Amino acid sequence: MQIAITGSIATDHLMTFKGRFRDSLVVDQLDKVSLSFLADDLEVRRGGVAANIAFGMANLGQRPILVGAVGEDFGDYRSWLERHGVDCVSVHTSESKHTARFVCTTDDDMAQIATFYAGAMSEARAIELGPIAQRVGGLDLVLIGANDPEAMLRHTRECRSRGIPFAADPSQQLAFADGETIRQLIDGADFLLTNEYEAALTKQKTGWSAEEIADRVNTRVITRGKDGVTVERKGEDPIEVSVAREVRRADPTGVGDAFRAGFLTGLAADLGLRHSAELGSMLATYVIETVGTQEYTLGKASFLRRLSEAYGQDSADAIEPHISCVAP
Repeated sequence: MQIAITGSIATDHLMTFKGRFRDSLVVDQLDKVSLSFLADDLEVRRGGVAANIAFGMANLGQRPILVGAVGEDFGDYRSWLERHGVDCVSVHTSESKHTARFVCTTDDDMAQIATFYAGAMSEARAIELGPIAQRVGGLDLVLIGANDPEAMLRHTRECRSRGIPFAADPSQQLAFADGETIRQLIDGADFLLTNEYEAALTKQKTGWSAEEIADRVNTRVITRGKDGVTVERKGEDPIEVSVAREVRRADPTGVGDAFRAGFLTGLAADLGLRHSAELGSMLATYVIETVGTQEYTLGKASFLRRLSEAYGQDSADAIEPHISCVAP
């Protein structure tokens, strides 16, 4: 199954604050907010939603096609992704702008304050999916992740016009997009992926009820943090999957991307919605245990053992033939 992952490709600058943001917020003075938090450390890591998802899929044995725009400073990052099995041939390189930057500070409650610099990402709107599909012999699914808004709209329209199934994953861009833009991004999607807050924001901004959204997308996937994930398909009972237990909590950045990587890997292997969600939830646990979105290493034996502990041996047995992790 040929899956293209479109979206941001960025460098993450991750800091931790030993305290709680909420202790410094004065509710009736938020319109005059002026705050500075002293970070204890700084980690510079590879990131971006599309690159994170593609990296996770490749670590599970897939060869996803990464689609996005970067700067000429992408060379080392490209090599890293290609070594792990990501197809980077269709990544556009800007001649004038730097690769995007994500700067994020996390407090002791795992609350986050972040800033994103788009940089070369703005040139993603120039990328056409048709030549990519021709190069790889056709596309079975395109995930349209957070990216330059015009690029997201272009990719969505092209999927519709070419009859390519697509998964809508607008995530961070929901905060900036208006209702009409969001309606265009999700209408006709085979999959709509959001977290719980984004699901509520989607309803608020589009003016569509949950039932109206269900009429416009084939399958909804809503991640709910510690409460797991809900998968809804019209005419079928919702599927509820709990989170897999983590060994430790280091940093939540990229957890949603890892879930999507596992979920899409399950779809590519025709594992069904429940096993796909379980695979995604297990991979997400590896990310929360590490600082950085691509710093985990998967060993197949330990991964399957943890999968069995979380979801039962039947789940591990169903998934085992369809994954090929970095380590045995």
